[in-house]
Amino acid sequence: MTQPVRVRFAPSPTGMPHVGGIRTVMFNWLMARHYGGTFILRIEDTDVARKVEGAIEYIMEGLRWLGLDWDEGPDKGGDYGPYTQSERLDLYQQAAERLIKQGDAYYCYCSPERLTKMRDEQTARKQPPGYDRLCRALTPHECSEKEANGIKPVVRFKIPLEGQVIHDDIVYGKVTFDLSTLDDFILLKSDGYPTYHLANVVDDHAMKISHVIRGEEWISSVPRHLLIYKALAYEPPQYVHHALLRGPDHSKLSKRHGDVSILEFRDNGYLPEAMFNFIGLLGWSLDDKTEIMTRQQFIDNFSLERIGKTGAIFDRKKLEWMNGVYIRALSPEDFMNRSLPFLEPFGKSGLPPEVERPLDKNYLMQMLPLVQDRAKTLAEVSELVKFFFVEESDYPLESLVGKGMTKESAIKALEVSRQRILKLEQFDTETLEIVLRPLAEELGMKTGQLFGTLRTAVTGRTATPPLFETMAVLGKERCLERIDHALARLNQNSSR
Repeated sequence: MTQPVRVRFAPSPTGMPHVGGIRTVMFNWLMARHYGGTFILRIEDTDVARKVEGAIEYIMEGLRWLGLDWDEGPDKGGDYGPYTQSERLDLYQQAAERLIKQGDAYYCYCSPERLTKMRDEQTARKQPPGYDRLCRALTPHECSEKEANGIKPVVRFKIPLEGQVIHDDIVYGKVTFDLSTLDDFILLKSDGYPTYHLANVVDDHAMKISHVIRGEEWISSVPRHLLIYKALAYEPPQYVHHALLRGPDHSKLSKRHGDVSILEFRDNGYLPEAMFNFIGLLGWSLDDKTEIMTRQQFIDNFSLERIGKTGAIFDRKKLEWMNGVYIRALSPEDFMNRSLPFLEPFGKSGLPPEVERPLDKNYLMQMLPLVQDRAKTLAEVSELVKFFFVEESDYPLESLVGKGMTKESAIKALEVSRQRILKLEQFDTETLEIVLRPLAEELGMKTGQLFGTLRTAVTGRTATPPLFETMAVLGKERCLERIDHALARLNQNSSR
């Protein structure tokens, strides 16, 4: 690097950040951290009509959750602020006026109605839509007349009518653009607000941005930006464009593929370190086999040359698998603390309202390690442990009667198990194992049959953590109560 690395994430507060945008953030952030550079957050809020209330705060919250901290920004300040474009309007207006004086831009007074009609006619003639340069040759006198009639103009860039722009992209290599395919695009709108094309060039120059890393959909904007840089005698940054994300069906990533806003992943129980790992490997790789990487490994090994040209696949199932790997790696205490926000609330995401709050952390520390291996997300934990808190008595009666068993043999199994449990002074995993495992042979049944009946009776489920560990956590009294309930259901059904 011949100059300090300064990169930026410049979101528009017109919506919530999704995985594709966050991947762009990560590439910029990793670039800055790898080279000891500066990562800047800049808010591009010049599209006033589409601005969404609260979007800026939501964007910042999402970045903080993933640990993507910024060195300069609206809330932190820095030497090149302000970092919100609506507070920098004078800079864009000065740049536009300079371009007009130089003959590189001009005022355009065409009404929206005329432009719509023009595009419709071009489409009917099967021509590519674009501005017809009607105002390009207006004299100062003609401009004054239009302004005297109250027409507020836009400012358009004067594209050279012939020639080429050659762009050398770090990922895609040399890309050539024919200037005859470009129209005279708008730099400054009639309300005084800049378009993206002008604002990002002015700001990237003013903030000394060294690399612009963004999605491939912006490649078509490169010739416009390079022409503005040239007209203003600015040194352009290095451009890095990465391929768009794709769904498993290879179409453009969308909500139907599970692409939701980044904080929805948080609220659905994904760990930030798992999301960081997963997103970091979407279109970038260390090698052809490494899938689990720490944040520091990403920082140490990041390079622009390893960004792929083909669209990475967003695979929700792989994300769930990776999240499960990270959940299993948590210490029991950490797993409990991270699970609590998904257990404490009432309603869909938490335990039933009849469960006493606050939850007993000692009790949680006994049960949660039993389900840690089974949870793919933290949001699943409440359902996995619910039977530890409330009796789930609406299970199908048939689930008490295993394959090759009868209701009578199920009743016998529960009755004898109850008698043995009742006599126990110690109720722990080891004691239950010693007492109940030999019982299957004594009753003339397979261990799977006995344990299956017992499991359903004490948990209401056919699949749970290891039976004896589960029973030890539930406790002797609760296990006996649930066995009694199961026996009552079997006996009642048998007497009909």
